Amino acid sequence: MSDKAEDLAVTLFGELFMADQLARNRISKVLPRGMELSHFAVLNHLARINDERSPAQLARAFHVTRGAMTNTLSKLEWAGHVHIRPDWDDARRKFVAISPSGRSARDAAVQAVAPLIAEFVNDLGAERVKAFMPVLRELRVRLEGNE
Repeated sequence: MSDKAEDLAVTLFGELFMADQLARNRISKVLPRGMELSHFAVLNHLARINDERSPAQLARAFHVTRGAMTNTLSKLEWAGHVHIRPDWDDARRKFVAISPSGRSARDAAVQAVAPLIAEFVNDLGAERVKAFMPVLRELRVRLEGNE
């Protein structure tokens, strides 16, 4: 890789890391009281797929350790936002599903977050954001493939 390509790569990832940190900070501030970004992410994922997942599957989907996912799921279960049941075929495994309370909490979080995100899209311009999405998506796919 040439020096210019390496400089561009370092700048790109620096911007991505900083944007990620700033976005997480802003979004965390508008989430409903007691909800963490990790809680919202899991609830949003479960609501989108509308199916059960094992804790291991969720950990893989979010690229976190099983321990980190177990911690998040235990907090969500305590809040009544997910149901965790044993796998009837293999008692060592469990399955997680979003509860009606979790769906309501996720919907409230979306209502809180959506105006903030929409403001950024409006400020940047919807066409510019749409044009950048394929590049961002391809970068994500390539990074997932390198694990």
